[in-house]
Amino acid sequence: MAISYKWNINQMDAHIKAEGEDNVIFIVHWTYSGSEEFEGNKYISEIIGTQNFEYKAGDPFIPYENTEAFENIVIGWLEGVLDVVELKAQVDDEIQGQTSPKDEILTFTWQND
Repeated sequence: MAISYKWNINQMDAHIKAEGEDNVIFIVHWTYSGSEEFEGNKYISEIIGTQNFEYKAGDPFIPYENTEAFENIVIGWLEGVLDVVELKAQVDDEIQGQTSPKDEILTFTWQND
């Protein structure tokens, strides 16, 4: 089965007022995750980060709304500045390591405490 990818906007930091606008977002806290069902198990990888943004007077301004449509706008901002191909590659590698591990941890069964 293929890996499914998802953005989650965890939090946004906003200036109450800036450049004549209200609730001007300047930091987006995000998680980019991938999940895959493999042999009856679900494997998940997450990358967590923050991204700074700077609003300048005269730039197009989108007023904050607590809606899914606004979430999609913010995801568009992130995809415009982050290397999504690299994020996917990191998630893919992590899930590949979970589904087909190359290393294991061996315990010492002969030791008594």
